[in-house]
Amino acid sequence: MNTKNETFSIHVVKKDDGKRLDHFLSTQLNQVSRTTVCDAIKQGYIRVNNTSKKPSYHVKELDCITGCLPERQPVLFSPEPIPLEILFEDDDILVINKPDGLVVHPAPGNYHGTLVNALLYHYPTLKGIGNDDRPGIVHRLDKHTTGAIIIAKNYVAHQRLSEYFKERQVKKKYLALVWGKCSSSDGHITLPIGRHLSDRKKMSVATSKPRHAETYWQVKKTLGPITLLEVTLLTGRTHQIRVHCSAMQHPIVGDDVYGYKTIPSHLINTNNPLYEQFKKIVTRQMLHAFQLGLPHPRNQQWMAFEAPIPQDMLNMIDLLEQASIISF
Repeated sequence: MNTKNETFSIHVVKKDDGKRLDHFLSTQLNQVSRTTVCDAIKQGYIRVNNTSKKPSYHVKELDCITGCLPERQPVLFSPEPIPLEILFEDDDILVINKPDGLVVHPAPGNYHGTLVNALLYHYPTLKGIGNDDRPGIVHRLDKHTTGAIIIAKNYVAHQRLSEYFKERQVKKKYLALVWGKCSSSDGHITLPIGRHLSDRKKMSVATSKPRHAETYWQVKKTLGPITLLEVTLLTGRTHQIRVHCSAMQHPIVGDDVYGYKTIPSHLINTNNPLYEQFKKIVTRQMLHAFQLGLPHPRNQQWMAFEAPIPQDMLNMIDLLEQASIISF
């Protein structure tokens, strides 16, 4: 079904009863992403029984869904020759080791220097796969989080990867350097996450609209005032690891949003000569997406990718292993 500029009418049958409206339509409309459908619903282009609904509405048997998809607005960003470190590539997927400072996709006021700009330069055929502002992208990493991120190179791969993330078939492991010594060797955090009550740019475990979030962590190495954790995500909430680490009183080193604004003097001896070296290393949150595992979108064969630990984290570990920096 070609839905652009065409009105469509879909009747819900029994087998689809209970499905989310946005998910249902993304499978009914040919080569249209769920994000595109979601935006059209929010903008009022799509109605159920001639009534406006939210994307999260659960359709019912005999519901009549009508509407159209608006023409996409012109893309406000362009290809840029930004280098990419490729971990894996075939006809369907691309796995990249994202460096610190690279924003994944453009946003108002930030239309240049992003991963999308780089992808459009190196892979121009990605244009149109998914949303125009996120071609091929099915998940994201924060600007200052490094590590493995996967890109879909065609429509079928994009749809299947999106399903894998939705159904939690993707296994994601991170390495994090956090403040303090943990009281146990591992743990399981199940605190819900949602928008901060007063700061809409932040997430929080204290929120008016909590969403289920699960994080497993395991101590890999204790480095005096800092601990190296291996963190496994079971859900993918925004800033999940950063929020959960902060909630358990072990914020990520360098995270001035959810942790300490400056290096805590009660943990690091500011009179130690190594302190100045430590400050030079800590320029971001020390969080790295080092393992990504999922079925291949074409043959469903399990694949696992690993991004090497970035140099700044290695430098910090080396510095901390010099025991004279420890203050307790």
